[in-house]
Amino acid sequence: MAAAEAKEDEGIVWNESRGRFESLDKKSYLVYVLKSSSSSSSSTDEESVTTMDILHTYVPSSARGQGLASRLCTAAFRHARDRRYSVIPTCSYVSETFLPRNPSWKPFIYTEDKKSSL
Repeated sequence: MAAAEAKEDEGIVWNESRGRFESLDKKSYLVYVLKSSSSSSSSTDEESVTTMDILHTYVPSSARGQGLASRLCTAAFRHARDRRYSVIPTCSYVSETFLPRNPSWKPFIYTEDKKSSL
């Protein structure tokens, strides 16, 4: 991970067992679910996972305006990129705020075209 990437993700941890990326105090978080491709013929669950559906991003009012939601999203998108997952932006913050401000992540968004190439 590049130094700039490490700094940007500072204070964000991946909680795999809860399907979340969290702030260190666990008060701010991004919730996701992994979805398997129905066309996959893989025998293991991990290999058949193809999409990360980001469901919800939460930052308490006392911590808003500090870029925490954006850091949560960046950590989730990097995680998806590194594992070659496509992202479904169900969360309105991701689709309406994060992606317009960070268009470089748009190629990782799930589309029907990507489904057919899986």
